[in-house]
Amino acid sequence: MDGIVFHQLLQWHSVIMDTTETMQIVSDGLFHLAVTITLIAGAVILWMGGRPPNLKEGFRRMLSMFLIGGGIFNLVEGIINHHILQIHRVHPEAANPLFYDLAFLASGAVLVIIGVLFRRGLGK
Repeated sequence: MDGIVFHQLLQWHSVIMDTTETMQIVSDGLFHLAVTITLIAGAVILWMGGRPPNLKEGFRRMLSMFLIGGGIFNLVEGIINHHILQIHRVHPEAANPLFYDLAFLASGAVLVIIGVLFRRGLGK
């Protein structure tokens, strides 16, 4: 969600902010490559380790863990990089950048909640 929505669609921030536009694009590309490889490896491990009874249950498990993992990533990255280390802001040009930083954290929490509900079977 971070890379697709905040980096690419909204173009609010990049992995490395205080550099040239070319380096921002390269750093985002390397970040997305690492995330994609990690997602594929994690999906394979999750699928093989869980041995779901059927395809529907396996898909539900994977989707719920994908949502939970993505939400936790946004929460941890947001708290550490945006607030503690203050590496960059979600939308540094905004009149109130803290609002966008908090909205980013809220988006992570929403993903975790949806993933947990889906995992519990409420997403059937």
